[in-house]
Amino acid sequence: MTKISRTARRQRARAQSQAPFVNPIPASQRTPAARPFLRLSAWEWWAGGILVGSLILRLFDLSMKVLHHDEGVNGLFMTTLFRAGYYHYDPSNYHGPTLYYFGWITTTINSLFFGKAGLSTDAIRMVTVLFGVGVVWLLLCLRRQLGDFGSLTAAALAAISPGFVFFSRYFIHEVLFVFFSLGIVVAWLRFRETAKPRYLMLASASAALLGATKETWVITIAVGAIAIPCTIIYSRLLNIPSEPTVPLPANTNNLNLYGTAALLFVTVWVLFYSSFFTNFPQGVYDSFLTFTYWFKTSSSAHRYGWQEYLQWLWKAEPATVVLGGLGLGLTFATARNRFAVFAAFWAVGILGAYSLVPYKTPWLSLNILLPFIVVAGYGLEQIHRWLRPAAWLLLVPGLAICLYMAIGVSFFRYDDDREPYVYAHTNRELLLMVDQINNVAEHDPAGNDIGVTVMSPEHWPLPWYLRDYKNAGYWGKVIDSREPILVVHETQVQEVEEKLGANYRLVRSYTLRPGNRLFLYVRKSPN
Repeated sequence: MTKISRTARRQRARAQSQAPFVNPIPASQRTPAARPFLRLSAWEWWAGGILVGSLILRLFDLSMKVLHHDEGVNGLFMTTLFRAGYYHYDPSNYHGPTLYYFGWITTTINSLFFGKAGLSTDAIRMVTVLFGVGVVWLLLCLRRQLGDFGSLTAAALAAISPGFVFFSRYFIHEVLFVFFSLGIVVAWLRFRETAKPRYLMLASASAALLGATKETWVITIAVGAIAIPCTIIYSRLLNIPSEPTVPLPANTNNLNLYGTAALLFVTVWVLFYSSFFTNFPQGVYDSFLTFTYWFKTSSSAHRYGWQEYLQWLWKAEPATVVLGGLGLGLTFATARNRFAVFAAFWAVGILGAYSLVPYKTPWLSLNILLPFIVVAGYGLEQIHRWLRPAAWLLLVPGLAICLYMAIGVSFFRYDDDREPYVYAHTNRELLLMVDQINNVAEHDPAGNDIGVTVMSPEHWPLPWYLRDYKNAGYWGKVIDSREPILVVHETQVQEVEEKLGANYRLVRSYTLRPGNRLFLYVRKSPN
């Protein structure tokens, strides 16, 4: 009996191996990964094009724009971390550590190809470029919640938003912060849809990285915590059904699952704030001590009225404001899913929260733009379902305006302080001064060991551009110097001329930023 069965199995296997392959899964149910590349769906082609376009806008001529004051400070931390392996979180003045450690990765990779030149403007800004493209990708991940047209619309708006493009080419924390904010939302939605633990872990890690990026995580979390019950109450009033969720397997230990997520959160938080245990436990303690400084700063510097963000956004992002406002109204009036309602409360809440805080800077606008872009996508999805031509008539001019303004502010007017996003930005003339210093050094036997005395108290981001000059000193006052190169503030010129004018010649003056000019002096050659 056994022998007959084995023979039968061999014959069956032989027949199956010779038969033509038939995919048991119907074509309509096959996953996109099962299709050849050339048979991607229209949505996938559009999504790929949006991602490529967002990368090009962020990556093109990345070092063209001179660094902002804040970028210069961040660049100094980056230089110390890269060259000396040292970084400790300072709770009194500066934001969290994620920017520098992710910057260390891109700089290290760059140095493998370019050696000493690896520590470059392109390398440090590559961090925000990648996270900026990541924001666009996360919006595409909301396809189920926003619909095909809505997710592509939201991604396209973020891809060419003047603010998102401008600050994705900026070595500051905000784009990372926005990415992790959206990362929490997307990962949590995926967890509810699939019940796969890895998405819960991603949500936990995103929350920890959000906290390790900027102290303003408390605003984002508070707004989200308020938006959730508002969403539940509003949805019940309008009888909006909750989205179907996949229950956890029956054998899942909830305590272990959520305990692991909590442990991951704590681990990520401690690793970054302790500078990977080189500043433990002080760095972790400082991550909470910072709020004693932050609350003082929020009420003392960069103070503006409650309406300032609305004015900035209306001037810098008119298309997104209009489409977002339209989407907000449609969401509250006709919402068909609770996520859209949550996004609407998120948009209103984050705008209200940041407007009430006296401390305001243009890059914080990204936190407001993000949920407005989400609701704009949802609103246009509904219009597209009702009347397709109307959706395109709204979207195409809006995208054209965004692209025109993004190119203008990021590639032409990046130091024009009439632009809302150009906030006390360094003038491009500073690069001319750096070129002149480099030219003097090239013709001096000392080369990069030449002495540079920077007397001006206003000099950022000059230390970044002079990072290879070991004998560059920053004094902030007029001193008796014999170094070959002097950098002097306009208010110090008379004193320098009286004390040192006989030994130095003025090359020319350069605008540092509005209200500040620097004068470059070079020591006269002996007769």
